[in-house]
Amino acid sequence: MTTDNTDETTSMAAEAGHRALSLLNKAIDVQTPLVRRNIARARQRNPEASPAEVIRNLERMYVSALTGTGAAVGGTAAAPGVGTGVALALSAAEALSSLELSVLFALSIAEVHGVPIDEIERRRTIVMGIMLGGSGSKTITKVAERTGQHWARQIVAKVPVETLHRINGVLGRHFVTKYGTKQGIIVLGRVAPFGIGLVIGGAANAGLATLAVRAGRRAFGQAPASWSD
Repeated sequence: MTTDNTDETTSMAAEAGHRALSLLNKAIDVQTPLVRRNIARARQRNPEASPAEVIRNLERMYVSALTGTGAAVGGTAAAPGVGTGVALALSAAEALSSLELSVLFALSIAEVHGVPIDEIERRRTIVMGIMLGGSGSKTITKVAERTGQHWARQIVAKVPVETLHRINGVLGRHFVTKYGTKQGIIVLGRVAPFGIGLVIGGAANAGLATLAVRAGRRAFGQAPASWSD
């Protein structure tokens, strides 16, 4: 009986991991064509804004959007009359939306910094590295066998795709564990009684967004002084 339960748990974990990576790849495919439009939207209020100013706008837009979706779903999922099944479905949909917002943010920052995102492996490294924060940067520098600050410019923009493929293999395993665990806690928190779910959803997403913003700053370093052609 114990062996059967263990095997079932392992199988479910593997399935969840595969699903998480599939969602990541889908989010990257969907959001990549929207990167330049996202940057243009961040520049609308001030077309003469410097890259540093646009990055700050992108950061504010990302934190605001992620916090808003978490709070909205948290409130709706916990509203009277909404069953647990519907609440969990709403939260799962929001998890995908949050992932897409994170992908768009990470790739937009890369575009402003001039880091190439033309190849899928580079996009994956940038996105997972930022979403994993400190552990992501440590993994990237270790596998690439390079040291120094600002891994997105020093490593992702320069190393061969074969190296990035090895990096992404390790990042993928970490992503499945960390992202799946965090989202599982957040999803369950959103189905708490009305009001509490709203606070948990908004606060949790705000925390994730803030960590991603900090990771992005460490990954890329100082913004370019001016726009390149």
